[in-house]
Amino acid sequence: MTSAPTDDHAPAAPTVHPARLRAGWISLVAGSVILCAKFFAWRITGSQVVFSDAMESIVNVVAAAFMLFAVVLASRPADDSHPYGHGKIEFITGGFEGGLIAFAAIAIVYQAVQALLAGSSPQRLDIGMAIVGGAGLANLALGAYLVRVGRAHDSPALVADGRHVLSDFWTSAGAVVGLLAVWLTDIAWIDAVVAIVVALALLRTGWGLIRESARALMDEADVVVVERVAEALERARVPGIIEIHDLKAINLANFHHVDLHAVVPEFWTVQHGHDELDAFQARMLLHYTKAGELQFHMDPCERAYCASCDVSDCAVRAEPFTARRPFSAASVAGGPRPPAGSDAIHEDPPISAP
Repeated sequence: MTSAPTDDHAPAAPTVHPARLRAGWISLVAGSVILCAKFFAWRITGSQVVFSDAMESIVNVVAAAFMLFAVVLASRPADDSHPYGHGKIEFITGGFEGGLIAFAAIAIVYQAVQALLAGSSPQRLDIGMAIVGGAGLANLALGAYLVRVGRAHDSPALVADGRHVLSDFWTSAGAVVGLLAVWLTDIAWIDAVVAIVVALALLRTGWGLIRESARALMDEADVVVVERVAEALERARVPGIIEIHDLKAINLANFHHVDLHAVVPEFWTVQHGHDELDAFQARMLLHYTKAGELQFHMDPCERAYCASCDVSDCAVRAEPFTARRPFSAASVAGGPRPPAGSDAIHEDPPISAP
């Protein structure tokens, strides 16, 4: 049986958290100001490494705009076209940023090679170092803020944007080092070589964001999510919820959908099992830190569970209750397993609601 939440304890629909929205706007506005400063530094220096830093900031601004859109869209509730909601748009944001970073890195390499072949030399290095260094420190503060807010409010889009902005800090640091090296040695080609090194570092960052986005979009098992769900299930447990197994969780950024099998006493009626599992869901969500819903498949118990079943009025018990086995990430995600020393059990097909 698949239990559907009743109106009294239906899972809360995701909403736009003010902190997430505020962080998105801060990222967009601050990124735009930093972008202008870096392009000004490039115009007055002609430095390839400063150009690489400015290109990275273009990506920051475009990505921040897309991230802000994703944060708002992800807050929309489920509808007929999107029965699981819109949260996965936040994971698409991470892949989008990764692709932009890779494109910027290729453009930087092309521009740096052209500068090497032309033998161009950067100018007014002292002013360039001051502007780029200040912009880098601003990105360090902005990136740390975005990551902190994203983790606090479970926003993959904010975390990805924050990590991207932090990578821009290291791009700026590389630019300052490159300018300083040219200033100290008067060797112009160092500027273009450092720009290429920065581009390779950006490619690595972009690939990491694309890989993480792909994992989430393909619903790769998330150990952290399963551990949190198992802990909440254990805290909400009451007699009659004998075992949880075959748990699968879909991470929708700001909303979790969980499918699981619950072993309950075989003498419970379908209606009674439905009511008990609905109440169990309501208690579990009170102990869970994210919005979500549970979809239960109710399985009748087997005699092998008797030693771990704490139902006091069981008329079909084959052996006395010994100890209840706690729910853990390993136990809830695995298949049905009887207590140690019991005979193997077979899994009956789930009972379907009429």
